[in-house]
Amino acid sequence: MTPSVFSRACRLGLAALCVWFAGAAWAERADRDKPMNIEADALRYEDQKQLSTFTGRVLVTKGTIVMRGARLEVRQDAAGNQFGVMFAEPGKRAFFRQKREGADEYIEGEGETIEYDGKTDVVRFIRRAEMRRLSGATLQDQVLGSVIVYNNVTEVYTVDGAPRSDGAPSAAPGGRVRATLAPRSPGAAGGVPGAAPPLPLRPAPALPPGAGQ
Repeated sequence: MTPSVFSRACRLGLAALCVWFAGAAWAERADRDKPMNIEADALRYEDQKQLSTFTGRVLVTKGTIVMRGARLEVRQDAAGNQFGVMFAEPGKRAFFRQKREGADEYIEGEGETIEYDGKTDVVRFIRRAEMRRLSGATLQDQVLGSVIVYNNVTEVYTVDGAPRSDGAPSAAPGGRVRATLAPRSPGAAGGVPGAAPPLPLRPAPALPPGAGQ
């Protein structure tokens, strides 16, 4: 593991990693205000629970966000905030992708379960989790773990490498965080000409509250 990658044990002895992507390229802020468009083979709506369940080749688009999986559960609160949980087919992983504003960059990831919180603009990849940063079609950074939590507002993500108490497996061998980080040339920030250079990587003391549940 390179010196640019930091990991430390948290309260339960799980490995955690936090990487800050900074500079002019931040996540598409308007995505959470866009309507959620869903395609699927079937829909079941439960009015008492305010729950919509889509099944069969589910495809979601919400601004620049794209999600794919086998089953999607969607709830909406009184303020109109949307909460979605995407489940993959057995043995497979669901998919998430979002463009970063101000640059030809994308954040994409996979997990057996993907949770998207429209209120906080946070996405969680759970079980065999993987997340990547791409510049155009070129892979730049990649992290593997058991649970990855990515905050689109702050552009901070944390990675739990070890299996959780419920047995959620890691995408990285040995139950440790695995990361590949591409070097960035001085003066480059997500490929935006004239933008300030990105801040260095820095560790987080632990996963955010509830991330390991």
